[in-house]
Amino acid sequence: MKKAILVSAVATMMAAPAFVLAKTAPAAPEEPAPAASPFTGNMTIASEYRYRGIAQTNLKPAIQGGFDYAFRNGFYIGNWNSNISWLSDGYTDTTPSPSRPIEMDFYGGYKGDLSGLGYDVGLLQYYYPGTSLPTTNACSASRQACGTSPNTLEGYLSLSYAFATLKYSYAFTNLFGIDNSKCRGYLDLSLNYDTGMYGLTLNGHVGRQTVSHTTSVGSYSYTDWKLGVTKDLGNGFSGSLAYIGSNAKIAVYGTPDGNNAGRGTALLSVTKTF
Repeated sequence: MKKAILVSAVATMMAAPAFVLAKTAPAAPEEPAPAASPFTGNMTIASEYRYRGIAQTNLKPAIQGGFDYAFRNGFYIGNWNSNISWLSDGYTDTTPSPSRPIEMDFYGGYKGDLSGLGYDVGLLQYYYPGTSLPTTNACSASRQACGTSPNTLEGYLSLSYAFATLKYSYAFTNLFGIDNSKCRGYLDLSLNYDTGMYGLTLNGHVGRQTVSHTTSVGSYSYTDWKLGVTKDLGNGFSGSLAYIGSNAKIAVYGTPDGNNAGRGTALLSVTKTF
């Protein structure tokens, strides 16, 4: 019995240092998580460029891309670009057509959060490089026939909660070449609900564009809407399918081939973010 007790005690003493060492040894340092880059970019190929429900490429495909830089204090700046055709489409063969095949957007603002309520305030400059627009005989009825610059400066404020975002944009200048259209706004509600299944997000949108100028053939004010779904494809890729429509009048938002630029249509796009 004594021999057994002695052997047990020695075994315990020999095991003790190993136990203490294992208990007090510092854990191996974890690799620090890579810091999120303040720079992000995106590229999109779309079956059409629609903005606020109105066709910008005359029902033809668009290539788009841009970047954002987010500062640590909440401020950000960015640029986004797309091919367009709506400016030159508005002129006949007998009228000098402006060379403005691209839209360049420059913006900056500040984002924050108050107890789950996100807010975003900033300025956005829509810029269309090219020659001046000519004035035509259809000045009183055509969207850009008065020679008014399409370049537009807007301020915006948005509030976000959960999957809903309410945004108001206010034009400090004339709106996209429409004569006497400054100091009007666009109010829209967007819903983006992550289903948690198969990388699918449901998209919904309704907006109201108010324009002060009314022509002899109708008003430029209208309502637009969107219903769609976005699929996360992995590796920074996503695909989107949506139905977009509006009640814009063909008399003021008509295309050269006689279609309504605000008519309902399906839109397919693929985006890569990096």
